[in-house]
Amino acid sequence: MKTRDWPIRSKLTALVVAPVTALLALWIFATTLTFGPALDLLSARTLLYDLGRPGEVVVTELQRERRLSVVQLAGATELPALAEQRERTDRAITELRRRVDGEALRDAADDLLETRVDQLVTALAALPAGRDFIDDRKVDRAGAIGLYSGMVSAAFQAFAGMATLADPDLNRQALALTALGRSRELLGQSDALLAGALTAGRFAEGEHSQLVQAIGNQRWLTESAVADLPETGRAAYQRLTESEAFTRLRTMQDTLVAANRSGRPPVDAAAWQASHDAVQQQLRDFELAEADGLTDRSVPMAVRILARLAAAGVLGLVAVVVSVLVALRVGRTLVRRLSGVRTAALELAEHRLPDVVTRLRRGEQVDVAREAPPLEYGHDEIGEVGRAFTEVQRTAVQAAVDEVTLRRGLNEVFLNIARRSQSLVHRQLHLLDRMERRAEDPDELAELFQVDHLATRLRRHAEDLVILAGSAPGRGWRNPVAMVDLIRGAISEVEAYDRVDITVAQPAGVLGRAVGDVIHLLAELVENATAFSPPDSRVTVTGEQVANGYALEITDQGLGMSAAALETANTRLASSPDFDPAQSARLGLFVVARLAARHNVRVRLRSSGEGGVTAVVLVPSDLITAEPPAGPDPATLAAASADPGRRLAHTARRGTVPRPRTRPPTAPPASAAPPARSNGAATSDTPPVIGLGATASPEEPADELEGLPQRVRRHTPAAQRRSISTDTPTPRSPEEVRRVMAALQAGTARGRATVITPSAAAKPAVPAKPAAPAGRTDPAEQTDPAVPAAPTKPATNPDTTDRN
Repeated sequence: MKTRDWPIRSKLTALVVAPVTALLALWIFATTLTFGPALDLLSARTLLYDLGRPGEVVVTELQRERRLSVVQLAGATELPALAEQRERTDRAITELRRRVDGEALRDAADDLLETRVDQLVTALAALPAGRDFIDDRKVDRAGAIGLYSGMVSAAFQAFAGMATLADPDLNRQALALTALGRSRELLGQSDALLAGALTAGRFAEGEHSQLVQAIGNQRWLTESAVADLPETGRAAYQRLTESEAFTRLRTMQDTLVAANRSGRPPVDAAAWQASHDAVQQQLRDFELAEADGLTDRSVPMAVRILARLAAAGVLGLVAVVVSVLVALRVGRTLVRRLSGVRTAALELAEHRLPDVVTRLRRGEQVDVAREAPPLEYGHDEIGEVGRAFTEVQRTAVQAAVDEVTLRRGLNEVFLNIARRSQSLVHRQLHLLDRMERRAEDPDELAELFQVDHLATRLRRHAEDLVILAGSAPGRGWRNPVAMVDLIRGAISEVEAYDRVDITVAQPAGVLGRAVGDVIHLLAELVENATAFSPPDSRVTVTGEQVANGYALEITDQGLGMSAAALETANTRLASSPDFDPAQSARLGLFVVARLAARHNVRVRLRSSGEGGVTAVVLVPSDLITAEPPAGPDPATLAAASADPGRRLAHTARRGTVPRPRTRPPTAPPASAAPPARSNGAATSDTPPVIGLGATASPEEPADELEGLPQRVRRHTPAAQRRSISTDTPTPRSPEEVRRVMAALQAGTARGRATVITPSAAAKPAVPAKPAAPAGRTDPAEQTDPAVPAAPTKPATNPDTTDRN
């Protein structure tokens, strides 16, 4: 039986129940041992009056019937007195049977006495058959004596079974009275033998020996019984033996012992009969008187025993009750105190300490002494446990305060580093803007765009630190932004932007307060899609209005995720858990979850049909507004209206003043010809529209280009192989420079005023990087600048991406 895991209440109950049960068992055992003898003493009167007195009458009547039966067998005629005696014997036996069958005697008798009573009843049942044998003279005198003597012996055995009293003196006196009765029975046997011999005129063979033996046994048994009587009983018996009848009977017994064995008995029959009857009656009266005295002494003794038993029983019961009450009181006190310590421990572990940590994370001040009050449970071991636990909970609360303070300090460090990095990145982007405007070598410009794009990613990662530190990034927009521009702005912050296609984007706008966070959220998901899919696969972005907001789906054809991983990721995205430094490989997951929780945006991942993952972003209705109106210049709008076939699937966002641009005489398409970038630099007052991969042909005039302008590598004087003898560049005339810049400006204006059709967007010849939406306010930029188009760039694996 394992008791280690028992509740403390069960253990204390077991400790109490075991000794109390043992004490109760001992009390019951002692009470039973004492109560039994007391009942035996009380039942002595019942045994005497229901068995002793009726049994003694039966014995007397059997002795008389035995003498008359022997006399009849010794003579030749039947005796009328025998019939009368038999009737008296039957009446005595009937009364005895009535008494022994009563409930009082059976309840007072033990098993031994019940057995001997049953034997006596069985022996008496044989009396009618014995009488028949006597009447038919089928037995001799010795047989008749044996028949009746056996019945009388069974009666005396029952009398001996009554001597089971608890007091030794009383029990010894009862046995002595039984022995006196047996000696009187031996005297009756002697009388029966002598009566037969006197009637027959001589002793039969063996009768004299039986007579002598009976007389000897009677005297010996009488002496032994008298020795066990009390002093008063011995004195009374001594006076009895000094009577004339007793003396005369003893003299005649001595004469019979010395007589001839075969001759006539040498005593007078009348004298013997008179002396015998007198002695028998005196002995019987003596036995009855002593039995009554014995019974009278047993009742007070039984009362005294019962009084002592009652006192001991009450005291024992009181002791048991007191033990139980003390055990229950002490056990209940221990259980209550231990339960208090346990409750305090659970309260600290489940409620108080988490509440303290939550309040600390909210920036509230926490009083350690108030949050960890002392536990007072006395001065014993339990009190010491309570005081020890008080110190433990104070240490735990103080540790929580220190941990949250340390975490807050680390967040401040992260935020400070991120803010500094943001400032440096913004300055770097401005510098790259200026360098890109001045660069004319296509190779140098492509490298500048690559550095520019890495700086844009650095800016986003710096914003990740700000978000993880619990603050808001610096970028913001005052006015609503079209959803298509917001998607393009997110794509512009991804390294492999040229692998991302916008298939469907229903018109809608997003409130300015949420534009920056939604762009960042989408950028993280798009970057994951590109990072965990093959370099030659495409990532598609779709957007459509739904009943409760605007749904965006980002689908890749990459490695996919298991069902368990999807479930874990969706749980974290839905609950927005606190940042755990141990989960550093899942930074993007924390960032997306925190950004989504900030604006009640719902993000969920599911498996796509192509084996990849689809990220579903549901922007709530309270952030969605009508698509803001486009603002192109009149020339661009007129050109687009004159030729409806050149209008694309999406509306133009805002135009700029067109600048003329000339087509180079020989310009083969380059795979890495980068267009204008989108990095948040201030270049104009209105944002551009990003083409989704317009196809540019070297032979097409610049004013016929659709979508964004394409910068292509060409053999300009700056890009031509210089001679070994000199590295001086060939100078350009002002007219040539003016024509190039005018053509570039005109193409840029047309690209911002129109977008391409979905069929043209599916496979761009030279993919262009989209621009970020307009209307933002950065810490380093205090205007609403327009952002030029981003360059194309070969797909590479991101260096700091993760799968949400």
